[in-house]
Formats: sequence, structure tokens, C-alpha cells
Amino acid sequence: MQKLSRWSMPFLWCLLLASAVAVVWSTHETRSLFIQLQSLHADRDALDIEWGQLKIEQSAWASHGRVEQTARAGLKMVIPRPEDVRLVKPDA
Repeated sequence: MQKLSRWSMPFLWCLLLASAVAVVWSTHETRSLFIQLQSLHADRDALDIEWGQLKIEQSAWASHGRVEQTARAGLKMVIPRPEDVRLVKPDA
């Protein structure tokens, strides 16, 4: 067996300590990033739900019945009588 120099053992112990600190730091960083990822997933899910609700609300406001009701009540619009309709033909 080879004889280790006087500085070999302290150097190896320092390497071992540095490796242990690196493992602890890496584990901590991984857990922190995982918590952040979970939070972002929750935010995404909440935004997806809100987006779905807004799409439903938009379809309700844009329905034909709602548009016609608003045109009649708010703008006092009416469907023209057939004799009031004029057809415009392009010059050919």
C-alpha cells in the first residue's frame, strides 16, 4: 500500500466536505424550484378556469338574441318592412 503524503488526507476531507455541501445545496435548490413550479401550475390552472368563464360570458353577450334585444331596446332599431328594402346591384 502506498504511503499517503502529509497533505493528502486533509485535502481528501476537504473534498468530501465540499461534495456534501454541494449535495445539500443542490437538494435545497431542487426543492425550491419544485415549489415554484407547483405555484406556477396552480396559477396556470386558475387562469384556464377564468379563461373558460370569460369565453362563456362572451358567448352569452354575443348571442343573436342578446344583440337583437340590445339593438331594439338601446338603439331603437327595427326590422325593415319588405317594401322599405332596396336591393343594390353592381354595374356589370
